[in-house]
Amino acid sequence: MPDLHIPYYILPLFFIVALLYSSVGHGGASGYLALFAIFGIVSPYLAPIALTLNVIVASTSFSMYKREGYFSARLLLPFIVTSIPAAFIGGWIQITDELFALLLGLILLLTGIRMLFFPKIGQKTDVTDKTIWMLGIPIGLVLGGIAGMIGIGGGVFLSPIILMLGWADVKRTAAVASAFIVLNSVSGLTGHVIRGNVMLEPLLLIGGFVVAGGLLGSYMGAKLVTQRQLQIALGIVLVIASLKLFFQ
Repeated sequence: MPDLHIPYYILPLFFIVALLYSSVGHGGASGYLALFAIFGIVSPYLAPIALTLNVIVASTSFSMYKREGYFSARLLLPFIVTSIPAAFIGGWIQITDELFALLLGLILLLTGIRMLFFPKIGQKTDVTDKTIWMLGIPIGLVLGGIAGMIGIGGGVFLSPIILMLGWADVKRTAAVASAFIVLNSVSGLTGHVIRGNVMLEPLLLIGGFVVAGGLLGSYMGAKLVTQRQLQIALGIVLVIASLKLFFQ
């Protein structure tokens, strides 16, 4: 395994990313990977680290939304039927550093563009179970595979899809997305564990900052800024990180 040197001075940034993402129901994997990319740390071994941190933060967000009654198992199930096995296979597949950097750069760029230019999509409409299953199965398959390989939970893409289709309001979407993130992250992480692709030292170093940020973000909801300001800040960081990867 390579020696992933993580500078101590960037650790507080993981606290901030966890706080911001958890305030909108996400796990923050794309943010953690963006931080690594900005500081020149790029390796497939980062994927299981990001997935583990994702589980920690998204679990906190899911607990909060579920307790408030926003979670819908009816909406979640069609997506996870295919996303969970796809995430496991994605985590089990071994990819090169170059391919990882390319895929990660594309994911960060698309995520950043979504946050900057498409903050709110669609209106809530009635939908049948048949429609949810017909579209949820293929969507879950694609997002699950991406989640396992790259080290994200997929919720950052699932959220705008649900909102665009008009299947739920913002809070119910956040509840479903956080559950989707946890399940996919655990499945993808399992694939990495079986392949022996997990490094414990970086997790122990970063974990405490992420736990603190996730708890604070989930319960305080980043009250000092509006959600739109938050999306703009995250979007800019993700786009910068993606461009750095491409030019490298």
